[in-house]
Amino acid sequence: MKLLVPVKRVIDYNVKPRVKADGTGVDLANVKMSMNPFDEIAVEEAIRLKEKGVASEIIAVSVGPAKAQETLRTALAMGADRAILIETDTEVEPLAVAKLLAKIAEEEMPGIVILGKQAIDDDSNQTGQMLAALLDWAQGTFASKVEVSGNMIAVTREVDGGLETVSLKLPAIVTTDLRLNEPRYASLPNIMKAKSKPLAQKKPEDYGVDITPRLTTLKVEEPPKRVAGIKVADVDELITKLKALGVAA
Repeated sequence: MKLLVPVKRVIDYNVKPRVKADGTGVDLANVKMSMNPFDEIAVEEAIRLKEKGVASEIIAVSVGPAKAQETLRTALAMGADRAILIETDTEVEPLAVAKLLAKIAEEEMPGIVILGKQAIDDDSNQTGQMLAALLDWAQGTFASKVEVSGNMIAVTREVDGGLETVSLKLPAIVTTDLRLNEPRYASLPNIMKAKSKPLAQKKPEDYGVDITPRLTTLKVEEPPKRVAGIKVADVDELITKLKALGVAA
């Protein structure tokens, strides 16, 4: 069985994003970029499934600029077998990504598509669900545990009330949550091996998908700075101040 793992190149999670002076977007100049953390968890889970003998091949795929090759090479160094880059400098929205992934899934016929539940740049949390709808496949989102048995997969998912386990028939879509696993570090020998692993470069036009954005960003602003709090002497003073603000009944 093949596993398809989409990964996204985003601003490193340790870096504080800066808004451009003209408010047209986030400044990416000279900013450290890395693999989306949720996607890194997805790659790790795919590798673990392969190590258990569940899968025979892991295919990493990314949609983005030429520099996204670095992100794919990271996935290859972790343990993916080959990669596909759909190269574009256009900002690609979740629906367009899902359409491209659907085309790749139709070509590669994976048993499972496993991807991060969301990207930390736009926080859309849409691609996995849209992909499941386009392919008409079962989906298990926010996975904190994944178990494959035959042609079925049990996904324990995090919900507001705690944990929920769903049983899905393969092929299926799985989106990963933070508590699913701890991603491994790529060893130096594997980093060197990754350079020789196949990485196919495609264009959105190769799949006949229109990636023209449907949304327009009007303005990007920094969040307002937090106002300093004040200390109160006792509960009575707290209640008085809350009443003045119209908070307390």
